[in-house]
Amino acid sequence: ARPLLRSCGSLEFLPRRLHAWAVLAMLVKALRERWPKVEIVLRADSGFCRWRMLGWCEDNNVGYVVGVGKNNVLMESAAGLVAEAERRHGEKNRKQKLFDSFMYAAKPWDRERRVIVKAEHNSLGPNTRFVVTNLAQTGRHLYARVYCARGEMENRIKNQQFDLFADRASCARFWSNQFRQLLSGLAYTLIEALRRMALAGTRMAVASPNTIRLTLLRIGAVVVANTRRIRLLMSSAHPHQALFRQVALRLDSS
Repeated sequence: ARPLLRSCGSLEFLPRRLHAWAVLAMLVKALRERWPKVEIVLRADSGFCRWRMLGWCEDNNVGYVVGVGKNNVLMESAAGLVAEAERRHGEKNRKQKLFDSFMYAAKPWDRERRVIVKAEHNSLGPNTRFVVTNLAQTGRHLYARVYCARGEMENRIKNQQFDLFADRASCARFWSNQFRQLLSGLAYTLIEALRRMALAGTRMAVASPNTIRLTLLRIGAVVVANTRRIRLLMSSAHPHQALFRQVALRLDSS
């Protein structure tokens, strides 16, 4: 297993240069106390490309794939690859992506590090990106399979923010807002458990939390109670009742 510690989400609330490495150190320590031999890879955007953080990762056996902001030196080093991508696009009239790597050190850095360049050219023109890494895999694999997977993780964070109200922090006191975040996190955990235990193989297996909430959880019913029992009378016209019944049976059997 390879946990990927994203430098976003909770870390975004802290001053990046001052505290991100401290949070990273805390997370790495907690993971290794439970799984001493696990391989850990930090994946982060260019806002976290600080040589002290990269050095800490190197000194503590943590891999990293971190974005690097463009500058004249990097663009000059990648000029040949960028020109080749443009030439191939002109010949084939479709998007071209080329990858290469070279050693580079920004002025504040303490040493040279491997930088991967993605030279892309499409109908809108060039789209060049750089990432720095201490991993040995090919540039194409590290950029396309490891670094770009950040986008999918950001989608999961957006699910919690917008579908499960993690963006609500309007209370005047910190702990009240923190409690709201904990409730939102718990709700997301329950949604993920519902996907894994009851929705696998159904059309809702990859549905957003909001779709699951409105389809299976937010359903009107009549509550009838007497001394012996409580009954929930649900509408026979509910369009998703077959799915609801299937989910209920799976949860009951688990």
